[in-house]
Amino acid sequence: MATRNYKAEYKRDLETGKSGPGSDQHERQRARREYDKKGIARTGKDIDHIKPLRKGGKSAPGNLRLRAKKANQGDNK
Repeated sequence: MATRNYKAEYKRDLETGKSGPGSDQHERQRARREYDKKGIARTGKDIDHIKPLRKGGKSAPGNLRLRAKKANQGDNK
């Protein structure tokens, strides 16, 4: 069984902008941490970016809301 080279994948993701500061992945993580820091329970819910990250939205408090997974994932097809 071949082993996965996580370091090489991370390096490639940094080069392409998929990971690291400023990436969508980083913005999603920032949003989750903000909700956790405030003590807001998000069990069974998704954090929705009102203006999607792919369209230039950020993880500012005014751009975030908690939604049911089904509702959020239905909007993002």
